[in-house]
Amino acid sequence: MKKFSVLIANQHATSISLEEEFYQALLQLAQEQHMTANELITYIDETREIANLSSAIRIYILKALQQKINS
Repeated sequence: MKKFSVLIANQHATSISLEEEFYQALLQLAQEQHMTANELITYIDETREIANLSSAIRIYILKALQQKINS
């Protein structure tokens, strides 16, 4: 598990803890959506339903990959 510094909404600096594999999946999803990682993290932060941002990111990645599998 690694800590990554991120900037939410281009103004709020924070860090997230993710396994390298999740971070790479996040980068790939951001690229596919023509977003930066910080933009995607901002979106996840704004729409999350759970308190922990790192967990919300993992769930977002899981759901996105499940959608790809079921498409």
